[in-house]
Amino acid sequence: MADPDNLSAGKPTVFDLSSVFVHLAEEGVATAVPIDASFWENMDLRFEQGRMVSIIESPGDWPNWEMHPEGEELIYLLSGRMTLVLDKGSGSLDRVELEVGKATVMPRGVWHTADVSEPGKALYVTTGAGTQSRARTN
Repeated sequence: MADPDNLSAGKPTVFDLSSVFVHLAEEGVATAVPIDASFWENMDLRFEQGRMVSIIESPGDWPNWEMHPEGEELIYLLSGRMTLVLDKGSGSLDRVELEVGKATVMPRGVWHTADVSEPGKALYVTTGAGTQSRARTN
């Protein structure tokens, strides 16, 4: 894994985007943040401003719903196949099919989850501040 300080030191650093999030701060600084047990608990503290970039593997249906109240989320499917499920409120669900090489923008403040028909990986660019999650019951 890359040393977080090296990302903004003016010298290219090679790292695995599947094992770290890169925080792109509003002032233009890029910092690698390891994904560990405390990552999700402390996300708001570390990412009040800027965007997070990551590659996350989805071996199966997502176990949770998530929602980003502070900004939209770009999702680009690198491998596999998934259907994003959007909770539009009042029991109304929309579905967006993603296949390799296709992307979508998840609207700000919309609860979403994914049904994974073929395990794979996706690139995510999102605002971390205020991210919420709830257990998926269906």
